[in-house]
Amino acid sequence: MEKATSIKQVFEAMPEQFNADAASGVDAVFQFDLTGDDGGKYWVKVQDQQLSIEEGEHDNPSITIISSADDYLKLANGDINAMNAFMQGKVKVKGNMGLAMKLQSIFGLG
Repeated sequence: MEKATSIKQVFEAMPEQFNADAASGVDAVFQFDLTGDDGGKYWVKVQDQQLSIEEGEHDNPSITIISSADDYLKLANGDINAMNAFMQGKVKVKGNMGLAMKLQSIFGLG
């Protein structure tokens, strides 16, 4: 897989990386709050093994992932391990931690 060079590319590629089998039984909204030059706010809804992605802020996300755009790009590209990034404080999670683990399998993240 080609490495993303921007946060926009990461979210554009999500449908290709989406593993519907891993998403079985998941009904959640993942809010991404990415800071820095290439940052932005996006939310991803996973429901009934379907995926929808929107730019902006969701009213009631199940989980919020907070990171610098730079660190999240590294994570999405597999340049840093998700668990290490979390442990080092590069990625913060508000809400359901179990969903953060699910996110890894649904999108094949580090």
